[in-house]
Amino acid sequence: MAGVRLKPHTCSKGTKRFWCDLVTGLGAIELQRLSPAQLNAFYRELLTRGRRNTPGGLAPKTVRYIHSILHRALRDAVRWGFVVRNVADAADPPKPKTPEMQVWSPEQLRAFLDHVQADRLYAAWLLAVTTGMRRGEVLGLRWSDLDLEAGRVAVRRPRIVVDYRVQVSEPKTAKGRRSLALDPATVAALRAHRARQAEEKLAVGLRYQDSDLVFTRPDGTAFHPERFSSWFRQHVRAAGLPKIRLHDVRHSYATAAPAAGVPAKVVSERLGHAAIAITMDTYSHVLPGLTSRPQARSPVSSSTRAIRGRSVSKP
Repeated sequence: MAGVRLKPHTCSKGTKRFWCDLVTGLGAIELQRLSPAQLNAFYRELLTRGRRNTPGGLAPKTVRYIHSILHRALRDAVRWGFVVRNVADAADPPKPKTPEMQVWSPEQLRAFLDHVQADRLYAAWLLAVTTGMRRGEVLGLRWSDLDLEAGRVAVRRPRIVVDYRVQVSEPKTAKGRRSLALDPATVAALRAHRARQAEEKLAVGLRYQDSDLVFTRPDGTAFHPERFSSWFRQHVRAAGLPKIRLHDVRHSYATAAPAAGVPAKVVSERLGHAAIAITMDTYSHVLPGLTSRPQARSPVSSSTRAIRGRSVSKP
């Protein structure tokens, strides 16, 4: 597997499963005798009976991921002279099924924000809704990443979950490390949150753990990202809104912004996509005519106005 570079959470989720499945399904076959037909049979077995702890098969996306690792390993085998060709080139891995995208309308986003307005983490919810930042990006924010005078936030060190353990990671792509403009309402919410955090620090005293993180427990300690997702689900139920994942708030922003006239290129940059093509492929079926919509003069204010339904001055 030399030469294959994977993020820590990818290694954790995939490598153990890959080696276990590989040894079970293909371990008895000599490398030089491996054929595309045998790989296809291996993939079919994974799809039908691939789960180790429960009955049933693995998802097509998971099997395709196993194929991608195997393909890279065989590519190295060709390079090192162990085999003359990469038989994975001729194999037929399953095509992943793309789930139907679940998004909230601007009115539903507004209803959610109204519901959580008194919540201690209101600024976090508002930041997610008005920027499309990922969960790990929001929870990894430090006060040193924020310039409230300029109305900007720098996305630098997301907090991700690996086997339920929290790690500070790098952004998913080079463009994931980005600086975003904030609308005045979000800036105001962050200022109020900072003032509340300062009051909590005084109340806790010496027991307060100052990590510079923007969103913490009242004693300054970081909470688990899964807890944040759990709180989101509780708020959704209490607000009587359609059930969506926390990550779908990002998708909701990505559909509300173009509808408000924000150019696709700006949406792509704010989401941290590696290329605008990813944004277009992901959201064009939700918003037909994405590139032909009238463009807003102030993209940040326009998207916020569409979501919050109220007057927003320019940042």
